[in-house]
Amino acid sequence: MASHRRIMSESPAARLRVAAGDGDATVVARCHRRLRGPYTGVDTVLRAVLPEAARRWPALVEFHRMELLYGIPELTDLIGPAPRTLAIESSFEERTRFFGSGMIRCMSQGVVSFLLDHARQLRSCGERPPYLVFDEVDQAEPTTQEFLALLLRRADPGQLRVAVCTSPGELPEELERALAGYAERFDAEPERSGPEQSGPERSGPEQSGPEQSGPQRSTPGSARQAAELAEAYVQGDCTGSDPAELLAYQEAAPELRARLHDLRAEQLERSAPSWGLRVGALTYHREHGSDPSGAGRLALLAAQRHCVEVGFSAAVIDLGLRGRAVTDPGVHQHDYWEFTQQAAAACIPLNRTAQSMELYLDVIQRFTDPKVHMMTSYSIAMLHTRFLQPRDHDLALRWQNNAVAIAGILPDPAERLTFSVFHDNGLALVEMHRGNLDRSLELVESCMARLDARLTDDQWRLHRSQLLYNRARLLTATGRLDEAFADYSTLVDLDPYYTDYLSERARIHRTRGDFAAALADYDRAVELAPPFPELYYNRGTARTEAGDTKGALADFDYVLEMEPEDTDTRLARAELLLGLEEFDAAAADVAAGLALRPQEPRLLCMRGTVALQRGALTEAFEALDAALGLDPDYPAALLNRAVVHYEQGRHQAAVKDLTTLLDLVGDDPDVLLNRGIAYQADGLPDLALADFDRALTLPGADEPELEARRARCHR
Repeated sequence: MASHRRIMSESPAARLRVAAGDGDATVVARCHRRLRGPYTGVDTVLRAVLPEAARRWPALVEFHRMELLYGIPELTDLIGPAPRTLAIESSFEERTRFFGSGMIRCMSQGVVSFLLDHARQLRSCGERPPYLVFDEVDQAEPTTQEFLALLLRRADPGQLRVAVCTSPGELPEELERALAGYAERFDAEPERSGPEQSGPERSGPEQSGPEQSGPQRSTPGSARQAAELAEAYVQGDCTGSDPAELLAYQEAAPELRARLHDLRAEQLERSAPSWGLRVGALTYHREHGSDPSGAGRLALLAAQRHCVEVGFSAAVIDLGLRGRAVTDPGVHQHDYWEFTQQAAAACIPLNRTAQSMELYLDVIQRFTDPKVHMMTSYSIAMLHTRFLQPRDHDLALRWQNNAVAIAGILPDPAERLTFSVFHDNGLALVEMHRGNLDRSLELVESCMARLDARLTDDQWRLHRSQLLYNRARLLTATGRLDEAFADYSTLVDLDPYYTDYLSERARIHRTRGDFAAALADYDRAVELAPPFPELYYNRGTARTEAGDTKGALADFDYVLEMEPEDTDTRLARAELLLGLEEFDAAAADVAAGLALRPQEPRLLCMRGTVALQRGALTEAFEALDAALGLDPDYPAALLNRAVVHYEQGRHQAAVKDLTTLLDLVGDDPDVLLNRGIAYQADGLPDLALADFDRALTLPGADEPELEARRARCHR
């Protein structure tokens, strides 16, 4: 039976020999990060399959166009240009919307979906997809390693087979789990050399005799050979596995190594290198050439800016730290600050907030430049109000006020305008988090008015769209839905491929009860966007409300195929299956969720609810009691445990749980009805009547049931 493979050996030849396909077409992709940075190896696979896919199934390529081109723009020469967005069209200086590793993961999921869909198309035509062999994965950039973890987990090896080849050693946790769960391990032994090449017994004139022992002076021929070996190593972008080349490179004079790196960098630049080469090989050669603080610094800075624009968070950190190492902060203060600032920002989506704060504090301590303090104060404010746990919005306000104060006294009028608006917008976010929605809205509208009065329509378009988006969200939060809807509609027309706008407009449609319009917006977003899990989850819940259970299940299935640890989707699917009385499927969903998150109270509550529906009261009580042990104020668990108490004759315990629930949620006619029934069963008709009478005064009450219960009490 076909399976994915994990092939381990120090020898590339041995790895690839074991990986050889059994008559299948094979695509071998080298993944060493030093070649082309993020997505090295993934680009090789796509170049192999896209020409045929574009020719035979153009609709498939078109559906995945955004994610195929997002991180690998060089594929434009195969399938045409990427969709245009305001972010892509904005200059680096005007960018105020940046993405991170979460966006890249979503794009990787889209590329995996493309490869799986392409394999299914081939199978449907009676053809076998190529066997994908990824080599040097231990040296791959984290983006490629994450991609491979997703591919291994999602690809059925009977449909699309994958081999991951590495040297011995640990890999990132997610990739290790995927390999352990979905791949068969092979240890590849190097082939033994023939007798004439192996062992110490082989000797020649240059190796034998006592006069050859100890250090020797190199002959001109051996020196030339060593130089050629070192050159070969550099020409391979310092990724080769030949130990003789590596040794020659390490033993070469520093001046020779620098010259070889310079020559290789010049070759790459003459070839009009792709961004992949600029991020990978070119930065490495310039960094190790004769001018690391000049040409090296500039190459690293350009590469980091590209990775910032795309959202390659791990690469941004790597390039930033390397850039700091070759930059003299006294001579090139701005570049040193930019390397640091961007690396610190990229730490956040990777949950490295302590490192982020350390880098920000470093530049504040190191420099006295007002703009450095202004931008760093803003960044620290955002850490406190958005990312650090616990959040401290008051401390964020202090830092952001500092940024606003500096922006307001910048000497250049144009900078004073744009930076004041930028930082007032940051202040609006802090005020929103502090609960001051009116003040936040006032700040955002002031920002918009100032830019509209001073700038032409084509200046700072991206940031102005972000201000409009912020206003729309604040209008929604303050209940001004008609105005918010108008703003979202403007944004959809302005930047249709930024599909958050469609999702937010769909939310307003749902609030108004117009599920057809909401689903139309979600469908459009799905058509345009990469597979954001939250987008499919939201469409799934809307489909559930609209009665389309089949469509909802399809959306939930896709989310959980991509992200099996998505607890919200796991619960939504289990609840939908429970409503369809598919108890086994609902229980299996809950069990799968608890295997990943055994202390998740919502999953334990759902386990109890499924058991309750099946009539397994003891099992239901144990699960609901465990849920409340983790979260004593979880309403659904309190309600369902009260039902179990009631069914097992513990009426006072049921009353206690329902009373706690009413204290949490306030007057609720259904909860009052249930507590009244429990009072009635406990022989307390006066208390039951009080609950029934109170429930009848509330909207949404089940009046026939309440009146019947009241009559029974009176009797």
